[in-house]
Amino acid sequence: MPLLVCFSYCCHTSSKWPVRYLPGFNGPLPFQMETGYVGVGESDEDQLFYYFVKSGTNPREDPLFMWLTGGLVALHEIGPLIIEYKEYNGSIPGLLLNPHSWTKIASVIFVDSTVRTGFSYSKGNKKSGDFKVSNELYQFLRKEKSAWDQIDEI
Repeated sequence: MPLLVCFSYCCHTSSKWPVRYLPGFNGPLPFQMETGYVGVGESDEDQLFYYFVKSGTNPREDPLFMWLTGGLVALHEIGPLIIEYKEYNGSIPGLLLNPHSWTKIASVIFVDSTVRTGFSYSKGNKKSGDFKVSNELYQFLRKEKSAWDQIDEI
């Protein structure tokens, strides 16, 4: 079962990108989302990939959740979009709004953790372990200002 932790802070880094369109979704996204990498470890050799979806209700007051198993769960369970399942016709799958998304009442940051899972990667360090993973997530959270200070930027 994925670990779900509620925090009042998260990080944002200079390597972040707003996402306004996604293949498979018809038109611009009706929610605010960004994605990016945060360097952690010695000399930022490990890069944790994340994406952040701002609450659709009241981002300044709503809770912020951090989902540590990465982003695929966002298209199957708690994220703002779900995959439209239909017979394969050779095109990319369609995306639909998830009527049960957690992002209706909370902001959610999805992190591909640990390094070397999902889109997270390392520039060299091959060692891993519980202490290293927890330290990298702590660095991830402390890297810059709180999400609430930047909530209007995306």
